[in-house]
Amino acid sequence: MSIATHLRPVRTLFLTSLVLTASLTWAQPAAVKVDGAWARATVQGQQGTGAFMNITATEGTRLVGVTSPVAGVAQVHEMKMEGDVMRMRPVPALELPAGKTVQLKPGSYHVMLMDLKRPLSKDSTVPVTLRFKNAAGIVSQLELIVPVAMAAPAAEMPHDHKH
Repeated sequence: MSIATHLRPVRTLFLTSLVLTASLTWAQPAAVKVDGAWARATVQGQQGTGAFMNITATEGTRLVGVTSPVAGVAQVHEMKMEGDVMRMRPVPALELPAGKTVQLKPGSYHVMLMDLKRPLSKDSTVPVTLRFKNAAGIVSQLELIVPVAMAAPAAEMPHDHKH
């Protein structure tokens, strides 16, 4: 028996432990959780739409960017009343306080998908990648597959309990 034959099990064990170590080193717990995500369906020729969701960060984090392969431009926007006029503008970053859910919803903060490359049809999905930066400056991203709908899912709609 050659020395190579005797070392084969040791080499296999070493490579296996190296792969496991690399996996454990790169595997990090998710610092951000997204619930209730959806994007508004479009009609033929419509060039933009919104995507909405609830984002909860376990530590103080900022949403600093968004991308989607279906949009030429994707940004985080804010809508708010200024006097009698509703204004919409991009924001460079959205603060996500530790443990608090931040709602991206119609008429407020939302993801704006513009220069759409195709219509977003009801009951389809759209990939969206969110980019975050934590207090230490570490950048991470979260890839989502967002359902497309005409309106917010029923569980996300406000309930009127007056009868």
